[in-house]
Formats: sequence, C-alpha cells, structure tokens
Amino acid sequence: MAKVDLDWDNLGFAYQPISKRFVANYKDGKWEEGGLSDKANIEVNECAGIMQYCQQVFEGLKAYKTEDGRVVTFRPDQNAKRMYNSAKRIEMPPVPEEMFLRAVDEVVAANKDWIPPFESGGALYLRPYLFATGEVIGVKPADEYQFRLFGTPVGNYFKNGVKPISICVSDFDRAAPRGTGNIKAGLNYAMSLYPYILAHAKGFDENMFLDPATRTYVEETGGANFLFVTKDNTIVTPKSDSILPSITRRSLVTIAEHLGYKVETRPVKFDEVKEFAEAGVCGTAAVICPVGRVTRGDEVINIPSGMKEMGPVLTKLYKTLRGIQLCKIDAPEPGWVHEVK
Repeated sequence: MAKVDLDWDNLGFAYQPISKRFVANYKDGKWEEGGLSDKANIEVNECAGIMQYCQQVFEGLKAYKTEDGRVVTFRPDQNAKRMYNSAKRIEMPPVPEEMFLRAVDEVVAANKDWIPPFESGGALYLRPYLFATGEVIGVKPADEYQFRLFGTPVGNYFKNGVKPISICVSDFDRAAPRGTGNIKAGLNYAMSLYPYILAHAKGFDENMFLDPATRTYVEETGGANFLFVTKDNTIVTPKSDSILPSITRRSLVTIAEHLGYKVETRPVKFDEVKEFAEAGVCGTAAVICPVGRVTRGDEVINIPSGMKEMGPVLTKLYKTLRGIQLCKIDAPEPGWVHEVK
C-alpha cells in the first residue's frame, strides 16, 4: 500500500475511512470466520433489527506507534470482554474473544500506514461494533448479525494544551434504574444527545448525570467516568450499577494504587463535589480531561484545581498511563500492552 498522505499534525477527532476493515456475519446459529474487506459502506434490509429495535453494541480503543517504531494496542482483551457482556444483555450473539482480538490485530496490521507517527501524539482509533441484520417486525431479537471493526486516524486530544471543562448537572437521566447504563450500547448514547446539545447551548462542555433513582449521587457524563481527588490526595470514583465500567478508569485506579495513592470506589453524593480538590472525566479519547467547574441550577462549584490546568494528582495519573500506552513506562500488571506485528 502506498504511503498515506495526511497532515498528521492537524488531525482532529473525525471519521477518515482507511483501507481495510474486518467483517464477520452470524447466521444459522453460528459465526463465520470473517476477514478483511475494502468496503466501507453497509447494505441492510429496511426491516433489519438494527433499524427497528436498535440492537447494537460497540467498543472503542486505540493503536499507537511507539518511539522505537513498534505498533501497540492497550488492553484489547478488556474491550473484548466488555463487548461480550454488552451483547448478552440485549440478546445478541456475543463476538468470541478470539475473533475480536484477531480482528483488532488484522485491521491494525493492514492499516499501519494510517497510524499517526509517534511525534504527532495521534493514534488509530478503532471502533468494533455488532448489530442486528436479520429482518424482524415483531418485538423480538433478530436471528442474523454482523460484527465489524474499522479504524480512523485521530489527533492528539490535548494538542493545544490541557483545558479544564465546565459541566452542568443535567435535568435528564442517562439510564434507567436496573436498565442498560452499564453496557456500551448505542441506545444509551442516543439518550444523552439531547441533554448534550442543551448543555452546549447554555455554554457548558458536558453534562453530569446523577443517579436515576434518587438524583442524589454522581454517575457519569454522556461518555466518560468521573475521577475525584480529595484534599488529602485520596482518589474517589463513583460506584453504581448504571455506570459503564470504563477500561480507562479501571486502569487508572490500578495505576493509582501502584503509585501508593489511596483509592475509594463508592457511591459519591453530589453534595461532596464541592469538597474535592480535583475533578476529571476519563475515557479512551482523552485518558483524563480535567473538570474546573460544576453548575447545578443556581449553584456553581469551582473546583480548587481551577480552570487553567489539570491538577497535580490527575496529571501524574495521566502521564503515567500515557507512558504505559507508549511503552515508556512498565505497566503495573503483565498484558496491558499488546504489540501488533
């Protein structure tokens, strides 16, 4: 394949089709082997389950180039496990972990020229997803499905420096009690779009969703988990059955413990937010994005770390995780970084 001609230093976070993607179909009760395809477009019947009843789950991870020229992914086995559990929750045939990991390796290996160079700070963002292709008109699971995995080159999230965001407490709920908030399904993200647009119209960067049962406890944003730091440098992460189990958050918690920080994973009352020294949201795209201000109605909470830069504890966690992803720092446990040959 000819070398890709892109302005690596000015990549944003937008879709750019690459050369190859992985496709596998589920039919007659079993998965086919699947393989690479050069076709980016999908054709499905008008009555496909994805079109009628939103049977769809997805994942997100990245492939990086290291300083010494290797290509690596970060904990893809955890994405495979989470997608497996998400699929089971909405009655879809889970993608076997072996197939998921093979798809990651094959797509990354076939598209190495699309991975931004190390010095750019970018990555190849990978989007595995599973959706119903079988025709269904009555409310029931479909009987045919397709698993796909594509990639798109993305830039450094913090290219222009770390800028803490301002968020508001949403008047809407992201998920129902005992619902699907703890799986990575497109339907959950659709629920967050209207509140997201409302927040932007009011000048905020994101929403803080509270627990749907009592609206007392902090849950997450539309697409990221929260991290808080107390005045004595204890790291606190909210716990709830309707929070998505973020791989980035779990990795940061392990790193924090390895670095000697005390970590608490527990329900966090909104009234506690004003007592924290630092706040941030974490996920695949940014790793950690600092929060400088939280607004709920007439109440404005200014986080002590401020609106200018990320606080010192979250900065240390961010730099450590990025160092692990780029193979500059040893991971606290084996298997976190997977090299793609």
